[in-house]
Amino acid sequence: MRFLLILSVALNLVPAPVEYTPERARTCFRKATAKLEPWQKQEAYRLTVKGDKVKIEALTKEGRFRAKTTLEQLRAMGKLPQGTILDYPRLRHRGLMIDESRSFKGKDFLKKQIDAMALLKLNVLHLHLDDSAGWRIEIDSYPDLTAKTAFRKGYTYHDWEAGKYQFSTQDDPDAYGGYYTKEDLKEIVQYAKERFITVIPEIEMPGHSMEVGYACPEVLCTLEDGTLCRGAWDLCPGSEATFRLLESVLEEVMDIFPSPFIHIGGDEATMKTWPDCPKCRKRMQEEGFTGVKQLQGYLVRRIEAFLRSHGRRIIGWDEILETGVPDGAVVQSWRGVEGGREASARGYDYIMSPNSHCYYNYYQDLIRKEPRAVGELVSLRFTYGYEPLGEGMSKEHLLGVQANLWTELIPTPEHAEYMLYPRLFALAETAWTPPEKKDYQSFRPRARMLLDVFRARGYNTFDMDTESELALSGFQRFEQLENHKKNGYKD
Repeated sequence: MRFLLILSVALNLVPAPVEYTPERARTCFRKATAKLEPWQKQEAYRLTVKGDKVKIEALTKEGRFRAKTTLEQLRAMGKLPQGTILDYPRLRHRGLMIDESRSFKGKDFLKKQIDAMALLKLNVLHLHLDDSAGWRIEIDSYPDLTAKTAFRKGYTYHDWEAGKYQFSTQDDPDAYGGYYTKEDLKEIVQYAKERFITVIPEIEMPGHSMEVGYACPEVLCTLEDGTLCRGAWDLCPGSEATFRLLESVLEEVMDIFPSPFIHIGGDEATMKTWPDCPKCRKRMQEEGFTGVKQLQGYLVRRIEAFLRSHGRRIIGWDEILETGVPDGAVVQSWRGVEGGREASARGYDYIMSPNSHCYYNYYQDLIRKEPRAVGELVSLRFTYGYEPLGEGMSKEHLLGVQANLWTELIPTPEHAEYMLYPRLFALAETAWTPPEKKDYQSFRPRARMLLDVFRARGYNTFDMDTESELALSGFQRFEQLENHKKNGYKD
């Protein structure tokens, strides 16, 4: 084991490869990869360096691309090591979610992060394209979504919140925001495809939809006298206008994104307006529902059937477990790990992105030395220690792991990169490298060297050299600081 760790450090690769030997391979590549899953074979490669000659072996163009990113890293960090690397992924979904609703950063920013993802062998970019704070995708059938809600008054989400949620037009001198045209998004999808990264769009429903109700009030609940529930957080699941809008939007979304998956949100619906809405009560009566929570399940199942009829699968946040998960749906566990465990037990495919370890809008070091953030301490060491396949969870149904970057408090591209790197290095290694090959003492110097490469390429990163003792220890909670001081740690 000690020998393997030394070799991993010598390679200076993130993520660490499956196997490295200073000798030339003696087994043919097809035989060496014969027992892999088909999706692993798709990305598998063997890289041999002898003298000044480099040989790449792969079964697909994707495998060759992964080998080339390995070469790119090695060359960026020094002399190519002699010997052979055999490599393939541990998990098929290795993702990053970027929230473009709360703060809009644009096409050039996304392309830059796609380049970083490719270097790290990540293969899924999840774009959160709409939320109450702004609609960010051009929709021909409902142009008011961007015309009325792509711009707001308030640079950050909390500025907008403090100003009582005011939207504005693009020509307002105080306007903040923007949106992607269809051509912008097709360009991003193609750019990602060339780097073997799939872009998955998220269209939120039924919660997080205040901006939709503002632009298109026909999707709002009403009171008995017909008064619109303006400012409502949720769409009205009793209204057919809601489904007309959602299906029209999704048809246009599918035309842009060829991804086999469409994310439909499904989280944090308040359901506050549903009990008093005659349309919702009628829907409940027709369906034989006894509680308003069942309305969310109705919406999810209906949208899932619509997307399935177009050959797509849905992903939903783990709240969809509470209202009936359609067959074929994928559960994304964000409220800790229990959503993944329940999905696994019930036989659903699942993706792990627990806020405890994979939310990179959380602090990564002491509050007083970091830009304003939320949540607990998710340090580099802490996120590196995360194991997505927990006790009692099905390996068969685990699709992968994903980092999420929510942007309420992250208004600039520079700030976003600061929160992502190097923590995204840790997630990349968890997603690609076999767990028995992971070792933080090996990872840290490799991550530090890769940070220099990222900085040279213009990325703004966290400074590992000034990381506090608390963060270095791998503990999570800030309230543990006093206990750490007593035990000899300094802040």
